[in-house]
Amino acid sequence: MSVPMLKIGAVLSTMAMVTNWMSQTLPSLVGLNGTIISPDGTHERIISGLYPGSEEGWQVYSTASDPDGRCVCTVVAPARNLCKRDPRNRQLRQLTEQVQNVSQSMEVVDLRTSRDLQYVRDSEPLLRGVDGRLHTYVASPRTLTSKGLQELKGQMSQLRPLLSVVEQYRLDLQTLATLRMELLNLSIILTAIQEEVGAYDYEELQQRVLMLETRLHSCMNKLGCGRLTAVSNPITVRASGSRFGSWMTDAMIPSSESRVWSMDGYYKGRRVLEYRTMGDFTKGQNFVQHLLPHPWAGTGHVVYNGSLYYNKHQSNILVQYHFRSRSVLLQRSLSGAGYNNTFPYSWGGSSDIDLMADETGLWAVYTSIPNAGNIMVSRLDPRSLEVLQSWDTGFPKRSAGEAFMICGTLYVTNSHLAGAKVHFAYNTNTSTYEYTDIPFHNQYSHISMMDYNPRERALYTWNNGHQVLYNVTLFHVIQSDG
Repeated sequence: MSVPMLKIGAVLSTMAMVTNWMSQTLPSLVGLNGTIISPDGTHERIISGLYPGSEEGWQVYSTASDPDGRCVCTVVAPARNLCKRDPRNRQLRQLTEQVQNVSQSMEVVDLRTSRDLQYVRDSEPLLRGVDGRLHTYVASPRTLTSKGLQELKGQMSQLRPLLSVVEQYRLDLQTLATLRMELLNLSIILTAIQEEVGAYDYEELQQRVLMLETRLHSCMNKLGCGRLTAVSNPITVRASGSRFGSWMTDAMIPSSESRVWSMDGYYKGRRVLEYRTMGDFTKGQNFVQHLLPHPWAGTGHVVYNGSLYYNKHQSNILVQYHFRSRSVLLQRSLSGAGYNNTFPYSWGGSSDIDLMADETGLWAVYTSIPNAGNIMVSRLDPRSLEVLQSWDTGFPKRSAGEAFMICGTLYVTNSHLAGAKVHFAYNTNTSTYEYTDIPFHNQYSHISMMDYNPRERALYTWNNGHQVLYNVTLFHVIQSDG
């Protein structure tokens, strides 16, 4: 009875080696665990192939032109779903599933074999007794009495269930033979893939990827600010929370910072969840909780240089909460600003005051009675929350779905519902406005938060309980000498 267990042990050992090789070697061979260039301008941790868009081929990330309209610098990257269509990637996924199936089958056989072996061990004394009696009766048939025959029959009836156990063993041996063939086939395929992939110098390729990533960020920095010309298709990162809320990453500190913050609801909320990475946020794991000393109003919060800036509930007071010290550093009233659903966006939700950040600093978007409900834009000093300068855009706030700042320009959507588009733009550098027609897909039909992150050049939105990203295309004009 020890031979089947030896076979099982050998197969399980092989299984462990294959699974270990799959989990450790294959990702590095195909580049799944390496640094990935962000194809659309979002954070590298988001662009891991988890949320493929519907775009095909290569797409423009950002373009710069000189005053004569000649192209100076264009950043392009492959659409994220190209890697997902790689046949080798798909084959590896299928092989991984097969390995998991074989592993589960092996566990079932192993459990059943252990149980049956224990039954055989328990029956061993009875087997020896019957075997001894049979040898005695064969050697001396006259010693077999009626009483002895009855006892032998009783012992045999006790051993009858052992027949089904032995039959199960026989079937398990056939199963093991089948699994052994599957493992052999898997080993052949994996060896072929390893030989194919091994033909490439992936360390060199990884260095090239890092170099291209450096060049990409260098080009992005040279491009600087620009005018919004397009918004990409939505990328759903997660579905969590209620219908209204906000989520964000820090708009200012270096790209090595990868924390994500989530604030569910718009009314009297105090709980802020801080996730270690974007990957943790998508999975809803590895987070800590901050309990704000003052509740918030609306969804127009922003994280800027390690602090959360938000509107205090039922007031026009702005609050700066520092995450590391878990304390309020500053409170200041935004003079004259309406609050408590006096001048909200079209969706309501106490969205009177919307704080945001772009490449040029910290901003507040709001309105007041003297401004007749038209959107005011004020640049704030993040250290004191004093208003540095203000602009009256002339656009009625109640007609706006949402708004965001890019490069000192306020962009306003005409609705928070399906069919929304970027309808209005006010440039604070020139104090001029224009009406625009930049469509975007409002996938879940109710946006209650839309903010631009200048560090990642992406729009973060809370759309009917879904956390969604949009990438943006900016048009740049580079001033040249002569």
